[in-house]
Formats: sequence, structure tokens, C-alpha cells
Amino acid sequence: MNRKLPALAAIALVLVLLVAIVDNYFLQPDGDMAFAEEQRKEIYLTFDDGPSDKVTPKILDILKKEKTPATFFIVGSQAEKRKNILKRIADEGHAVGVHSYSHKYNEIYSSKEALLKDIERCNEVICSVTGNFTSLYRFPGGSFGVAPEFIEAVKSRGYKFVDWNASFRDSEIKDMTAGKLYSAAINTVSNPNRIVMLAHDTTDKTETAEALKEVIRHFKKKGYKFCKF
Repeated sequence: MNRKLPALAAIALVLVLLVAIVDNYFLQPDGDMAFAEEQRKEIYLTFDDGPSDKVTPKILDILKKEKTPATFFIVGSQAEKRKNILKRIADEGHAVGVHSYSHKYNEIYSSKEALLKDIERCNEVICSVTGNFTSLYRFPGGSFGVAPEFIEAVKSRGYKFVDWNASFRDSEIKDMTAGKLYSAAINTVSNPNRIVMLAHDTTDKTETAEALKEVIRHFKKKGYKFCKF
């Protein structure tokens, strides 16, 4: 009997298993690594339209207490008046991205040049406070209905744009309560392996701050790792 045959069979089996693992690790529709996602579910908290004097500090207090990172997509005209809050966002380790300078849709989307000018003006505010430009961007209203040439213009400048697949719905729900926002946050998730959660930190979003702690604790109990961009 050839003693090499069992050894060769064992090697072949190992190679088959390795191929299966590699296939699981790399191949999935959205381009992320499926095997990694099976091992670690991720959630990204994102806040738009701030900073505000009233709500952003409350959100930062909760994030600090819960030891949770987040990403803030800021409006430059708001940050210019609240540079101390923008500095606190950066100093406490959160990511900062451009949302817009003016947040005036009719101006921003009037041309590619206007869009890029708005982005760069906001980024200049960010750099003046944090010492760094950011490559993160969120289209006002999201990229969902934005013309392809606008998207290409943003990408050609080196920006990574970020949409969302779950939401507090705090810009939609009338008669907001913390309970309604909590329910929306946990029930609007479309990709349970990688959640990008939309919320807002403008001055009228006090209920968002109220709901935030319970949202964080819910996803922690579900085994999610909180990440920033």
C-alpha cells in the first residue's frame, strides 16, 4: 500500500477547505467581506445638519458615557458659529464629514461647480477647526436621486460619499417622541450585518438625544460593534 496516499488526501482536503473559506470571505454583493461580517456585526451612527448648541452637546455626552464613536456630517454655516462644539466632536475622537456649507438644495444642485464649491467651503471650516480636511461627504438628501454627473464630480475630487440604510426618521415623524424614534431606528434596518444609521443633531431634535442611549444599548445587546467612518 502506498503510504503517501492518505497524506495527499489530507492535503487535498485542507486545500478544499481553504478555498471555501476564501470564497466566503471575499465574495458578496456589496463588496464587503462576508466572513468578517458573520463574525462581527457593525453599526455606524451618523448625525447630519449640526452642530447645534442645544442638541449636539447632549449627544456627545451620551456617546462619551456609552464609549461609542460616531460620524458627524456637518453644515459649515452652522459650524462657523459653533467652532467650540466642532472642536469637541473631533477632540473626542468622532469622525467629521462634509454635509454642505449652506444646505440650500436649489443652490447646491444648480451645477457641478456649485456643488463642489459648497463642499470645499464647508471643508475649509472643518480644517480651520480640526487642522485637517476630510474626505467624507454626505449629499444633502442622500445620493439616491442625485444626477450621476454630480456623483462622479464628487468622487473625482477624492471624496467618499456615505448614504444610510437605517434611520431614526427624526426628520419625518410628526409629534416626535423618543419612543417613536427608538422604534424607527431598530425597525428600519435593511442590512443587519452593516448598519449605517441616520439621525440629526439640529436644535429641534431633542427627542433624538433622548432616544439615543436606548438605541445604543439595544444594538450593544445584539452584539454590534460601533464604528466610525
